Amino acid sequence: MQTKISSIILGAAILGSTMVSAQTIRVASWLPPTNPMNEVVIPAWGKAINEATDGRIDVEIVYGLGHPKTMWNLVEDGIVEASYSYHGYVPGRFELPQVVEQPGLGTNAEAASYALWKTYDKYFKQSDEFKGLKLLALFTHGPGQIHSKFEVNDVADLENKKIRIGGGVQSIIAEEFHVTPVGAPAPKVYEMMQQGVIDGAFLPAVEQRVLRLSEVTNNLTILPQGLYMGSFSMFMDPYVFEEFSKEDQAAINAVSGEFLSIQAGQAWDVSDASGVLSARENGVAVKVLKEDDELTKQFESRLKNVPQHWVKTANEKGYKGQEILDYLRSQAHEYADGHGA
Repeated sequence: MQTKISSIILGAAILGSTMVSAQTIRVASWLPPTNPMNEVVIPAWGKAINEATDGRIDVEIVYGLGHPKTMWNLVEDGIVEASYSYHGYVPGRFELPQVVEQPGLGTNAEAASYALWKTYDKYFKQSDEFKGLKLLALFTHGPGQIHSKFEVNDVADLENKKIRIGGGVQSIIAEEFHVTPVGAPAPKVYEMMQQGVIDGAFLPAVEQRVLRLSEVTNNLTILPQGLYMGSFSMFMDPYVFEEFSKEDQAAINAVSGEFLSIQAGQAWDVSDASGVLSARENGVAVKVLKEDDELTKQFESRLKNVPQHWVKTANEKGYKGQEILDYLRSQAHEYADGHGA
C-alpha cells in the first residue's frame, strides 16, 4: 500500500513539474556562435526574459536552419518562434529600414540602432513590411569597411575588383566604385576569399575575428564613418506571443523594442575592436584613415549622392524621404551627444 501511495505521489510530482516547466522561444541563428548576436545579444535578452517571467520562459539559439534570407519564413511558418536577419538579403521587401544604411550618418551602431527604431516607429509603423511578424528590434552592425587581398591607396584600386556584397545600399556603393559585385551571405566570405572567388568584401571590422577573415585577407581599410551601416531586424511569431499571459507579454515587450535595439547596436560596436585586434595579431595591414586624409575625401565624394537612391524609393512609396532621412540623422546625433556614443 505504501509503495502504491508513493508511486501516486511521485507521479503527481512529475506531472506538476511538467505543467510548470518553462516555455521555450527558439531563435534561429545563421551567424557563427562567436558573432555578437549569439555571444551577447540573444543570451542577454533571454536571461532578461527568464528573470522577468520568474523562469516561465526560456530562450534557446538554434543553428543550421538555412540561408539568412529564409529566417523570416521560418518564423512565419512556425518552424521556430523567433529569428533575426539582414534586410539586404531579400531585395524589395524591407526597403524602409535601409534609411539607416546610407553613407554619411557619422555615428556608431548604438546611436544608429536607437535612431532606426525611433524612425520606424514614427514613420513606418503602419507599413506592411513586417506583416505577419511581431517586430522585436531594429539595429545595425558597425560601419562597413573594406576587407581585401589588395591594398587600397586610391578609390581607383577598387575598380573591376570582385567584391562580395550583402545587398541593400551595398549594391549602389558597388556601382559607384565600379567593382564587380558578388552577392553572398556573410558566412560564405571566408571560403570565397580562400578560393579566390572574390578579391575583397564590404563588412564591419568584427568579421576579421568572427568570420576569421584575418586568415584570408591582407588588408583592412577603415574609413572614419565607414562605407555604410547594415540594417537588421529581430522578429517573432505573433501567434506564439499571444499565447503567453499578459504579464509575460509585458515582460517580453519591456526588454525588446528600443531597449533591445540599443543593446544590439552596443554589442556590434564593442565587437569591432576585437576584429581590428585580430587583424593586427594575424599580420593583416590595417589602414585607419582620418577625416582629412585625401583618400577619405575621395570616398566621400563617391558616396555623397548614394542616399538619394533611398530618398527616391521612399518618395515613390508615398513617404517624405528626405525629411525621414534628416530625422533619423538628427535622432542618431542627439543620442550620440547625450550618451557619448
